Amino acid sequence: MLELSQALTYTAALGIAAAIPGPGMAALVARSVSGGALPGFSLLSGLILGDLVYLSFAVFGLGLIAHYFDALFVLVRVFAAIYLCYLAWQFWWAKPQPVSVGRPVSKQELFSAWLSGLTITLGNPKTIAFYLALLPLVIHLESVSLHTWAFMLVPLTIAVLFIVGGLFVLGAVRIRHVLASQRAQLYLFRGAALMMVGAAVAMLVQNL
Repeated sequence: MLELSQALTYTAALGIAAAIPGPGMAALVARSVSGGALPGFSLLSGLILGDLVYLSFAVFGLGLIAHYFDALFVLVRVFAAIYLCYLAWQFWWAKPQPVSVGRPVSKQELFSAWLSGLTITLGNPKTIAFYLALLPLVIHLESVSLHTWAFMLVPLTIAVLFIVGGLFVLGAVRIRHVLASQRAQLYLFRGAALMMVGAAVAMLVQNL
């Protein structure tokens, strides 16, 4: 069972890490501004799933597997970096759109947002560093059971990321009228693109 002090420390550390600007939150804001709350929360669900993947890696010792199958994980990181660059290219060349409230959102758009969120997290060096390097300093992972993972760490992770990410989504939706100008949207999209390129470069540098 996780001690209360460990649970509180993990919650605080995860909340701070999630709130620090990065490619994930930049994409979340950009998607929420351009598409509204629904695509924003769809992207957020992908981000959360990616975090849960790395949380599971850390808890169940898959970092050890990564060590012995390093070539496979190098390949995964390379493909993640390539996809991040593709997303960055899309954001960089995205044309500002008039902000329209109540526009219907297609299932394809929601799936695209979800997949983008998942891939951004899997290719985010900040996320990797948190779960595979910082998490063991916060929680004694050797004492974490399957029950603790399923009924404490997973719900805590989902709750913290949903609250932090939800604030970003709702904040972006609330100020959509401020970002309605083409110049503001252009700066927002290109800022997100630069963060994604930075994350992709960091991923590739790790493989050198």
